[in-house]
Amino acid sequence: MGTYINRGNSAFSDIVAHEYVDKTSLIPLINATLNSERRYSCVSRCRRFGKSMAAKMLCAYYDKSCSSRELFAGLKVETDKSFETYLNRYSVLYLDVTSFTSRPELRQDIVRNIQEEIIHELKETFPDVKYKANSDLMDVLSSIHQSTGEKFFFIIDEWDAICREFPERQRMKGTPESVVPTIMDEYVMLLRRLFKTQDSDVVFAGAYLTGILPIKKYNTESAMNNFREYSMINPGRMAHSLGFTHEEVVSLCQEYDMDICEMERWYDGYRIGKASHMFNPYSVMRAIDEDDYRSYWTTTGAYDAVITYIEMNFDGLKDDIIRMLAGDRVDVDTTEFLNDMHIVRSKNDVFTVLIHLGYLAYDGKAQKCFIPNKEVADEMNNAIKATSWEPLVKTIQNSKALLDATIMGNEQAVARAIDLAHDENTSILAYNDENSLACVLTVAYIWARNEYIIHREYATGKGYADLVMIPRRNVNKPALVIELKFNHSADTAIDQIKQKNYPAQVAAYTGEILLVGINYDKETKQHTCKIERITIS
Repeated sequence: MGTYINRGNSAFSDIVAHEYVDKTSLIPLINATLNSERRYSCVSRCRRFGKSMAAKMLCAYYDKSCSSRELFAGLKVETDKSFETYLNRYSVLYLDVTSFTSRPELRQDIVRNIQEEIIHELKETFPDVKYKANSDLMDVLSSIHQSTGEKFFFIIDEWDAICREFPERQRMKGTPESVVPTIMDEYVMLLRRLFKTQDSDVVFAGAYLTGILPIKKYNTESAMNNFREYSMINPGRMAHSLGFTHEEVVSLCQEYDMDICEMERWYDGYRIGKASHMFNPYSVMRAIDEDDYRSYWTTTGAYDAVITYIEMNFDGLKDDIIRMLAGDRVDVDTTEFLNDMHIVRSKNDVFTVLIHLGYLAYDGKAQKCFIPNKEVADEMNNAIKATSWEPLVKTIQNSKALLDATIMGNEQAVARAIDLAHDENTSILAYNDENSLACVLTVAYIWARNEYIIHREYATGKGYADLVMIPRRNVNKPALVIELKFNHSADTAIDQIKQKNYPAQVAAYTGEILLVGINYDKETKQHTCKIERITIS
């Protein structure tokens, strides 16, 4: 069992021995690409979404140095027609790039060291092959194939770790500043040498790369355009292969007596292609292990990067972040991003990299991004507190005070707080009708999302309530029905709530309901508020 060649199946055996959600349906998808023009796959997902587990699974399945039949017994792939065809069929090369980026002594010579260590092990594994002097990695693989007929399946886990770790300005050791190539360029040249030369299709039955980012673009073209890419934005048929589906989490909740509603609130919300409900698997399993719902995934890294990106002073960036914190979705063009975390040139690039990092979810049909769940929303709030966005930090603090004042029935304090929210957010929209007032109110009640499910234009028996706030489970607070008026009166808003029988539509959620009428007077430029408390048994 080697370090890079034919590592065996022990890593996947350890995974299966514990709580394992069956993701072997990925294997037939890869099998269908082998020895064809589609043999090169790059699957990118955010951290802790099961990328390395999938890589270890493929290693166990293809590795000819071991027998994995019993390991896959009872799993989905066993019933697929391609299962027997490729089971333990190939010599597998397995490279975890982070095992090199985490070694400081190798940083300046990292690409050369990758080649040298793999070449050394290949020559030990195939000692009878004659190798040319000064052979690079591709030369060695070609010599092995020509001598033995051996074909390889190459797995590169965290392929983009070098791209993330080495800024564009860092050059290869000994390279003059007048020469353009960087460490990352040298790495991309190695990948092109491996997978885009005349011998590539002869030597490799297939290749599987995992990472956070899709393959780097130079101008508008991928550096290795023969790879099929399956990303957070364009997952293709691999949408369900990484991450947990709703059905899988429901099953786990039933088995471990967990609350599916809390799981959805904390860890659901990712739309990955046609998979409309994808959960963060790391956080789900940690919640089960700890029997507690809180942030797990967001403590594992990338926090500083998020702060850096959201502090970038692109037009409209801060306003859109505010909208998303308030529950809105915003437009994003993901096509301009060059798949390089160090080349961020616009608001669209910021949102695109945050989608790849998992801090935003993406709706491909609508081409909009949004904050997927409470775990990420909490981290966004924390990141904002660490930035220079003092007005937004103050907005969030004022939002908590606004909710407290509303529940206490302090009409004057509510009116003053909404006046303040209006003044702080006039850059977001024109403030000239009930809809724009609703937008400002949604922002003003940002904090309430921690304890309430907030609905805009909530359907009732006789019309629509402007804002309805339903307390979450285990939150001992009243529901809120909020009606907004423009150049009328707060009393008129309360009357409309009663006339349309709004409270009856939310009585199933709680017996205590606050009726909140808010009016904006265009002449005085001030808000007035009326609050009534009712109880429906």
